[in-house]
Amino acid sequence: MKDFDELRSVLELERIEDNLYRGQSYRTPWGRVFGGQVLAQSIHAAQLTVPDDRVLHSMHAYFLLAGDIELPIVYDVEHVRDGGSYTTRRIKAIQKGRPIFTMEASFQRPEDGLSHSLPMPDVPPPEGLLNDQQIAEKLKEASPQLYNLTRAERPIECRPTRGIEQYSTPHGQACQHIWIRARGTLNDNDRTHQVALTYVSDYNLLATALLPHWALASREKVFMASLDHAMWFHRPFRMDDWLLYSIESPSTSSGRGYSRGDLFTRNGELVASVAQEGLIRSQRN
Repeated sequence: MKDFDELRSVLELERIEDNLYRGQSYRTPWGRVFGGQVLAQSIHAAQLTVPDDRVLHSMHAYFLLAGDIELPIVYDVEHVRDGGSYTTRRIKAIQKGRPIFTMEASFQRPEDGLSHSLPMPDVPPPEGLLNDQQIAEKLKEASPQLYNLTRAERPIECRPTRGIEQYSTPHGQACQHIWIRARGTLNDNDRTHQVALTYVSDYNLLATALLPHWALASREKVFMASLDHAMWFHRPFRMDDWLLYSIESPSTSSGRGYSRGDLFTRNGELVASVAQEGLIRSQRN
């Protein structure tokens, strides 16, 4: 996918009947449905059942089975709660009659309240930094796995602040800062920007948990898959302007990696937070 217009067409859903929608899958280079796609399509399905004055503020999801990119995905939306200020939906993604993914999403009618946030990390601006595809080209021989994951054109541009050094240091720290931005211009609907950010939120989380083990990963095949995903939306933002994705992995153990991230606008506003645990298994060649 070259830009957000192509991504938008992938994330569009066909209404089957009340609370039932069908989506198609992007053909990923690694042959499985991308977790960010299922996250974003699930949010979009929920949005279609929620009044226009309600904005997504949080979601919690579990990946149950690997998705088949050759088959459509059916999204079943359950109305859990329709309150005066909050609306809750439970979404189930189905293939071959079985759930492959579940999510609960909560929407809020916007209101004023107390406000504070963490400061944004002090990092270089996106201008002049290499994007992930350019970095992968430079590491093509040293890290075929990284190259295979990032060689395809993406609708979201990612520019790590440490550039190629992030992947050339044998024992890198389990943290990274990445500037992200949708390729193309989006409309002014907050829901569109939330869906776009949900899609890209699955980028680089497990890769961050792998950074301290990069020397091992370069010698062996590593299988990674998302297990769960949680996200909180704090303030409005635009995905067609740069956001800083600040990610750290506090722990990797028992074949699992845990990562969390915060997203900031260029002027330092914290707009969203993410947490994820995923499967990380080393498979010798």
